[in-house]
Amino acid sequence: MGHITSKDAYKSLEERINLFTQGAAPTETLYKILEVLFDEKEARMMALLPIRPFTVEKAAKIWGLSGVEAEKFLDHLCDKALMVDSYHNGVRKFVMPPPMAGFLEFALMRTRGDIDQKYLSELYHQYMSVEEDFIKDLFFATETRFGRVFVQEPVLMSSKGNYILDYERATHIIESAEYIGVGTCYCRHKAYHLGTPCEIDAPWEVCLTFDNVARSLAAHNDYARLIDKSEALDILAKSYDYNLVQMGENVREHPSFLCNCCGCCCEGLQAARRFAPMQPVATTNYIPAIGLDKCVGCGKCAKVCPVLALSIKEGKAVLDPEICLGCGVCARNCPTKAIQLERRLVQIITPVNSTHRFVVQAIEKGTLQNLIFDNQAFANHRAMAAVFKVILDLPPLKQALASKQFKSVYLDRLLSAKKKEK
Repeated sequence: MGHITSKDAYKSLEERINLFTQGAAPTETLYKILEVLFDEKEARMMALLPIRPFTVEKAAKIWGLSGVEAEKFLDHLCDKALMVDSYHNGVRKFVMPPPMAGFLEFALMRTRGDIDQKYLSELYHQYMSVEEDFIKDLFFATETRFGRVFVQEPVLMSSKGNYILDYERATHIIESAEYIGVGTCYCRHKAYHLGTPCEIDAPWEVCLTFDNVARSLAAHNDYARLIDKSEALDILAKSYDYNLVQMGENVREHPSFLCNCCGCCCEGLQAARRFAPMQPVATTNYIPAIGLDKCVGCGKCAKVCPVLALSIKEGKAVLDPEICLGCGVCARNCPTKAIQLERRLVQIITPVNSTHRFVVQAIEKGTLQNLIFDNQAFANHRAMAAVFKVILDLPPLKQALASKQFKSVYLDRLLSAKKKEK
C-alpha cells in the first residue's frame, strides 16, 4: 500500500463511499471534508474494507496485518467515530457507517479538539446547502427514503377513531431498544459554528441512537451517552414541548437513530422547504384535517409548521397536503382544536429492517451488485440467503430490476420457482 499517493488515498476512499447505496458527490469540497476527518493512512486503509459488516480476521487479511494489529487500528477508527462496532452471537464485527446518518454527523455529535469543528461546519454548509448535489442524492435518488417522520403521539392519542401501529410510535422504539444513547444535535451544533444558532433555542442533547450504534458511540470517546428508557422518554417529551419533529431511520424494526428536528437547522426539513413539493423523507400515515368552523385564523399552526405546509388565507388555515409531513405539530398548537389528524387514504409502506431497505434502495439506484459482491462481504450462504429472501418478497417489477442488475442464473431460477409456487 506504500506506493499509493495522498491524492490516490482520498480518491479511493471516495470511490469506496460511493459503493454505498447512499453515496457522496465527488466534489472538491468533499475531498476537503475527508481530509479533515481522515488522515492519509486512515483513508487508504478504509478504502479497502467491505460495505457490509466484517470481522477482525477479514480486515487483517485485507490489510495484510496480524489480528492484534488489525483490531488495534479498527479500535482507533471507532474512537474517531469513522467505524462502528457490534457484537453478533459473541463475534465482534465492524462496519463503516454511511455519510448520513453516519460519519459526517458523528464528527459533530460532541465537542472535540482533534479537528476544527468550525471549519468542518463551513465545509458541510458549502457541500450540502450551496452545492446541493449530495443533499439531492441523499434524499431524492431513490423512491424508498432513508428516513421517516414519526407522528406526535400525544396529539394522536387525543383524537377519536385513530389507531397507531407500534412501529409508528417513537415511544415504542425507545421502549424496545436494548441500548439507548443521546448525543449532541449535529444540525444545531453546525448552525452554532456558522453563526446562525437555532431560532427557537431548542436543546442540543436530543439526538437519540439505539442498540449497537448507541453502544459503540458511547464506548468510544463518548460520542453518545448511554441513558435509560425513562430519560429517553423525558427527552422525547421535552422535544414535543419545543415543537421538534421526530425523524428516524426508515425501518419498522430496530431503527438505529431518532432525531428531534427543528425547521431552522435540520437539513432534512430544510430540504423539504427548498425542494417542495418533493418529500425528502417518508411521511407519517396521518394528515391534518382543518375544521373551518373552529379555525379563528390565528396563524399559530403556520408559524410552527416545520416545512411551511400551512398558511392563512382569507382568515382561515389552509394546508398544502403535498408538502405536509403529517408530524402533528400544527394540531398540538391549535388553541381551538380546529386541527385533527386523520389516517391518510394511501398508506406509506415502511421497509421491515435495514437489510430490506438497503436491498430495495440498491435496486432502485442500480447498485445491487455492489451490495452483494463487495469484497466478498456476502460470500457465505446465510448472508446471501438473507438478501435473496428480501428480493423474493419484493413486487414483481422490483424483482425484475433485481434480476437484471444481478444477472444471476441462480436468482432467475429462484424467481421462476416462486412464480410456479403461486
